[in-house]
Amino acid sequence: MFESAEIGHKLDKARFKREEPKVRKRLLDLQTALLKKHKFPVIILVNGVDGAGKGETVNLFNEWMDPRHIRTYAFGALTDLERDRPEMWRFWQALPPKGHIGILFGSWYTDPVMERVTGVDKRPRFERRLARIRAFERMLVAEGVLLLKFWFHLSKKAQKKRLKDLASDKRTAWRVTKEEWRNFERYDKFVDVCEDALRATSTGEAPWDVIEGSDHEYRSLTAARLLEDALAARLKGERPELSPAAPPPAPPLDGRTLLASFDYKRKLVGDDYSKKLVKLQSRLAMLTRSSRMRERSLVMVFEGMDAAGKGSTIRRITPAMDARFYRLIPIAAPSEEERAQPYLWRFWRQIPGHGHAVIFDRSWYGRVLVERVEKFASETDWMRAYGEINEFEEQLAESGAIVAKFWLSITPAEQLRRFKARQATVYKRFKITEEDWRNRKKWPAYERAVNDMIERTSTEPAPWSIIASDDKHFARIETLERLCDRIEDAL
Repeated sequence: MFESAEIGHKLDKARFKREEPKVRKRLLDLQTALLKKHKFPVIILVNGVDGAGKGETVNLFNEWMDPRHIRTYAFGALTDLERDRPEMWRFWQALPPKGHIGILFGSWYTDPVMERVTGVDKRPRFERRLARIRAFERMLVAEGVLLLKFWFHLSKKAQKKRLKDLASDKRTAWRVTKEEWRNFERYDKFVDVCEDALRATSTGEAPWDVIEGSDHEYRSLTAARLLEDALAARLKGERPELSPAAPPPAPPLDGRTLLASFDYKRKLVGDDYSKKLVKLQSRLAMLTRSSRMRERSLVMVFEGMDAAGKGSTIRRITPAMDARFYRLIPIAAPSEEERAQPYLWRFWRQIPGHGHAVIFDRSWYGRVLVERVEKFASETDWMRAYGEINEFEEQLAESGAIVAKFWLSITPAEQLRRFKARQATVYKRFKITEEDWRNRKKWPAYERAVNDMIERTSTEPAPWSIIASDDKHFARIETLERLCDRIEDAL
């Protein structure tokens, strides 16, 4: 697929000189409109062969537009901080907010391609990584991102000449290292792998643009025009069409649901509860302080209906853990900063490194629960979220995280009793609001959403534990037991 980028495309300098100021003005005008509308971000991937002008193009975009609103990232070898987390973590940190442009010099393609070229990855793993990239890019586009993917290419002969020219000039010799020459020796294998990667990931929503890089004028004006055209079209409202997600499942004919099938009458009282609590907290303390946890992380997710006891259950877990190595993250409505990013962004930011834990009091499941029921998200958005969440949790597990998810389930009658008790107790009244009473009226819709959530996101890497919580003592002990079992099984 690189044949047309090896035929010696050129642009005469006079034409470039005439066109440059016009293109620069149009790009600046479009960038101003992008910033003013603040509706979507732009991400530009800059990849290709060594010497094809990737760095020069990055510098050009920063020169031709307002660099204050451009975020440029160059990705190299993984740092220790990045190795402790999923491989996509560092790219989530680099996503620009709405209204801004992000230029990624090297991207999520670099490691999969190079590890395939050097033989670190066999074809099955390489193909799985490409499938993950397709899903990631589809999510970005569905969230509103304008994604441009530029591949700068040179023939083998042109690359050799380019590297020699750079190496012979004192001003540019520093740009040609032993690494560039090693890569040149692998040119044929590199191009073969890149062709596979580009074919597999050039999709309707995120196509590749291959640009021949041997001529500065042709390369520069081509990249600028592609950015100009895409940005102008998007500002006019044009967006790529995405195939819809599968329709939501129909409710069961007999009306019976998973949550309604649990036994909510089980109880623990008196000394039984106290003894078991101490024993399980001690067990959890030993597990979380185990030397084996130094190469693992722990991600705990707590969800449940209002007044289901999430907070009190979490408070029985945290005393067993070293406060230096865990964080409690209560999730509320997204901030303005968070609304300017894809919905999973604020959760990716909180992923712990090895030896650390994080507890989410509510989580990314808000997209398929409250946002679904309250219609804050369209059906298309919350339906695709199931797959995006499963992918997110799978990446967590692959990076060494132990994912433990708990749904604390109560009956409508028990919720009503707890609501009334909160109203009657002065120091608990802050826990009950008009919003809670309003949500209670939508119980059937929430119950259906919960059943769909559990059915579609209880996976082997991240299964759900459903805890019958009408009796708080029983629920706390059951949760601690399940958590300890989950950690032991993973270790």
